[in-house]
Amino acid sequence: MENKNTNLKNLLTIIGILLVVNFAGHFFFKRFDLTADKRYTLSQTSLNIIKEVKEPLYVDVFLEGNFPGEFKKLQTETQQLLEEFKAYNPNVIFQFINPLDKEEDREKTMQKFYDRGLTPLNVTLDEKGKQTQEVVFPWAVVTYGNKSSKVPLLKNMMGASTAEKVVSSVQHLEYAFANAFNTVSKTREKKVAIIKGNGELHELLIADFLKSVRENYYIGPFTLDSVAKSPENTLKALQNYDLAIIAKPTEAFTDEEKQVLDQYLVRGGKTLWLVDQVNMEMDSLMGTGENLAYPRDLNLNDMFFKYGIRIKPDLIKDVMATPISLATGQQGSATQYTKFPWLYSPMIYPVATLDKSRISPIVSNLDGIKFEFTTPIEVLKNDIKKTILLQSSPYSKSVGTPVEVNLKMVEDRPDQKEFSGTGNMPVAVLLEGKFNSVYLNRVLPFKQNGFTPIGKDSKMIVISDGDVIKNQLDKNFQPLELGFDKWTNNLYANKEFIMNCVNYLLDDNGLINIRSKEVDLPILNSQKVTEEYTYTQIVTVGFPLVVLLVFGLVFTLLRKRRYSK
Repeated sequence: MENKNTNLKNLLTIIGILLVVNFAGHFFFKRFDLTADKRYTLSQTSLNIIKEVKEPLYVDVFLEGNFPGEFKKLQTETQQLLEEFKAYNPNVIFQFINPLDKEEDREKTMQKFYDRGLTPLNVTLDEKGKQTQEVVFPWAVVTYGNKSSKVPLLKNMMGASTAEKVVSSVQHLEYAFANAFNTVSKTREKKVAIIKGNGELHELLIADFLKSVRENYYIGPFTLDSVAKSPENTLKALQNYDLAIIAKPTEAFTDEEKQVLDQYLVRGGKTLWLVDQVNMEMDSLMGTGENLAYPRDLNLNDMFFKYGIRIKPDLIKDVMATPISLATGQQGSATQYTKFPWLYSPMIYPVATLDKSRISPIVSNLDGIKFEFTTPIEVLKNDIKKTILLQSSPYSKSVGTPVEVNLKMVEDRPDQKEFSGTGNMPVAVLLEGKFNSVYLNRVLPFKQNGFTPIGKDSKMIVISDGDVIKNQLDKNFQPLELGFDKWTNNLYANKEFIMNCVNYLLDDNGLINIRSKEVDLPILNSQKVTEEYTYTQIVTVGFPLVVLLVFGLVFTLLRKRRYSK
């Protein structure tokens, strides 16, 4: 009787503890991430974004179907990340969809995805030496109310294996989804001014960039023509914008225009400069076969010098170059094109460093970026903090201008000794701090009430190539995706880089910092799996069955021996 009471008391105690723990769970929420790289721990920025979601937010993930193991890994990591978001906010509703589930609608479905910009990927399935082709859609679409946003799940990396792309993509997942959630759930607040009036790029040539920026920010053209008549009113109007973008000006700025831009920066406005210091265009070179590259005077040298940089009027030749496609002959009725490395069009990668924490989130986890007739930036000493975002390769050199540029240069074979020790020239620099006005202790071009010589903390990014932001046009003069080269069918990371620059300069919730997240993702060696397939099956399937069989036989024999007496 005493034992029964004790057992009943223990049972009631356990039930009571479970009830208390369950009740406390309604008020205290904690998830534990046991991975070494804290891969499933959401950043505070992501948590802040997801807390603002008050209505159902739908995520359709199209990474479903029959595809290689690397994509299975990407699928699993995507699902686990979305489960983390859902754990913190049940309004996140996600599903995995196989868009090609119905074979009879295959062509129609693929065309719909193409029209939406969700480009599929052809992958090869290799199972025991048998190869088959499959189509994969590594995309997700986030919908919140009447707004939707595309999420690329697989990052573009030229020359990388699928496994390498997957590792890089997993590192990018949290940022990709957090950015999409922020886009569809947050109302646009900040304003971007596209500066006009000095021969900047036409809207059609930056159309893809404008389309992308418009998803998160208000954007509008801002002409400096009114500076001549009413400079103070122009400055006042410009200060209503949070960021000013000057995309490849070709005409010199007047001193009055410079004063407006200078005072905008000194008073806390952010600026993004994309400047060609040398007059040379690829389109005109393709038409004539040769052209003269000469310095372009934009009347900006003294301003940049005051801020702490100098853009040199030299061209960079880089052995690590992007290709151009040239007609080399005819076969039948079709013109034959051949790709050649073009040394005046460098392939720029983020600045390499052993300390990953020192890499700016602007360029973290980025693929190669295409530059065209770019010039070196000299970093000067002053009180402004400067971060080199991009630089040419170690095997590059500067060429003074004026200089003749000829397409026949593709036939030259560069001698690496000629480029040794002359490279690593900055081509994109971030400047942060309290800027001194270029007109400090100087006569002002126009009389200004409340002139500010030293102002608030501000930021600016200077890129020594205006074509980085320029998109190509198709045969119907419609804009193509920024970074896509229609002549070589290569997709470069120009769009991601420029958008990162904008997000960093305008970021008020730390979203850009998620890009610095590092994930150590183990990937199976498919070749080794194929070679050791039988052995692996024996160890993982056969051996446990044998152990279970032996255990069963031993248990049966012992049971018979015990109860046969």
